[in-house]
Amino acid sequence: MPADDPGPTLNRLDPRRPLVLDTRELGRRPGSMRRVSTTVPAPADLGIDVVGVPEGSDVTLELRLESVLDGVLVTGTARTRVAGECARCLDPLERELEADFQELYAYPDESAGRRAAPRDDESDLLELDGVLLDLEPVLRDAVVLALPLKPLCREDCPGLCQQCGARLADDPEHGHEAVDPRWAALQGLAIDDSTTPNGTTPNGTTPKIDNADPDVQES
Repeated sequence: MPADDPGPTLNRLDPRRPLVLDTRELGRRPGSMRRVSTTVPAPADLGIDVVGVPEGSDVTLELRLESVLDGVLVTGTARTRVAGECARCLDPLERELEADFQELYAYPDESAGRRAAPRDDESDLLELDGVLLDLEPVLRDAVVLALPLKPLCREDCPGLCQQCGARLADDPEHGHEAVDPRWAALQGLAIDDSTTPNGTTPNGTTPKIDNADPDVQES
C-alpha cells in the first residue's frame, strides 16, 4: 500500500449502540430519504436536576434521514415519559414528553473544509463517522430544551407552608397567626387581673398592705 494512502477509515462509533444509525442506504445522492421508527432505552442522565427520563425507559423515535449536498439531515420526534418532583410541593410526578429536533450531520470532507474557515453558527458542527451517526447528543439537547425548568404536579399547586412545611393542598385553610415582632417579647408576660392600672382593686378601693413586724407588739 502506498505510504500516502491512509487506507480505510475506522469507525469510532459502535454500530450496536441503540442511538447509532447507519446511513449506508442513502449513499451520497442528494434527495434520497429513509424513514426510521424505533424504540430505544433512554441513556443515563437524560434530563435536569428536578425532572428527567429514567434511565432505561422507552424512548420512541420517528425519524426521517435525508441525503443533502453537505451531509445527512435528520428530522425527528422523540416521545417518552419523564419523572421528577413538583417544584412547589415536592410531590413525585410523571408526564408524557414530546420533543422535536432537526440536525445536519456533515460528511467528513465537508466538515474539514468548514473547520478550515469556521463560522459562528458552525462551532458545534456534527459529522458522520464513516456511514454512522450518533443521535444521542441531539436527543439530549432536544429533551432538555423540552423539559420545564420548574415542573408542577398541577398548574394551581399551592405548594408548602413557608413556616412549617405543611402541604397546603391537604388543608386549604391552613395558616398561622401573624404576630408583630415588636410585641412578641410581651407574649410571655402574665397580667394580674386583680388590680387596675392605677393600683386599685376593681371596686375602687386601695388594697391593704400589712407592713407590721409580727415580732413587735403594739403597746
